[in-house]
Amino acid sequence: MPEEKYTMEETRRIAASIRKQILGIALRSGGCYLAQACSSAEIIAALYTRILNLGPSAGLWDAIPFPGVPGPDNMDYPRGSAYHGLPAPDKDRFFVSCCHYASVIYCALAATGRISPQALEKFNVDGWNMEMIGAEHSPGFENTAGSLGLTVSIAAGTAHARKRKGDTGLVYCLMGDGELQEGQTWECVQAAGYYKLDNFILVIDANGQQVEGAIENQMVEEPLEERFRSFGAACVTCDGHDIAAVEQACRTEHPGKPLAVICRTKGYTGIPLLEKKWPYLHFVRISPEEKEDYQRFYDQMEGGEL
Repeated sequence: MPEEKYTMEETRRIAASIRKQILGIALRSGGCYLAQACSSAEIIAALYTRILNLGPSAGLWDAIPFPGVPGPDNMDYPRGSAYHGLPAPDKDRFFVSCCHYASVIYCALAATGRISPQALEKFNVDGWNMEMIGAEHSPGFENTAGSLGLTVSIAAGTAHARKRKGDTGLVYCLMGDGELQEGQTWECVQAAGYYKLDNFILVIDANGQQVEGAIENQMVEEPLEERFRSFGAACVTCDGHDIAAVEQACRTEHPGKPLAVICRTKGYTGIPLLEKKWPYLHFVRISPEEKEDYQRFYDQMEGGEL
């Protein structure tokens, strides 16, 4: 459990603040990964406030300039994982595979006192570490995700190593359901099942959408629960917008098996204006014609009317 105790109402407020802040970013920039904030706000708020057992942040309080990809002259740049605390045998590790959820992670870090709220002003600003697509130098990110299937495999390898060492901390990996179309994901689940990695928990934001539209119109994934079980994992499904249900699902007993938590969500939850764009919500652009309506909705959120 997190060292600092949050009430359920505080966690709900954090989820609402995530949506509001990222809608504000979309209004200022003309677009961003807004639907992912709508679908995952409760999941990520629950993880940071009620589920993950992390140490105090060891990351820098403010946003910092990033000199570029690692090389001989900049190998000592701060790692994004530092914002989850220093590694310890009894602490959890949190990997974010869906790296385009970076804005949601930053907002959650700010809401839980792991980074300055003012750091969000540098979001997607060239030359700073608050990038739109998270990488290993971005706050809250263990690694550069890159190709789908990479991060989940790194996370499972970490879980395997920790189990062999006798660490009691768990390894969590956040994924989107689009990544379940990647073959490497299932190879990873199969290996995790074979090695009985019951310290490994996959948390899946199953919002039913991907770049090209609705997942069901691109490639068949269902029935997900049966698929995970057939590959050797325990699996449970919950309402991803119900914080208590997400927490309970992540606490499911799963001795001798990895656990997959399928959080069913919608990419327009909390911002109903987005529903008319469904299922093309991967990257939401707010047109000049739409801006007045979205600005009015944001002002209502800011004023506490919603």
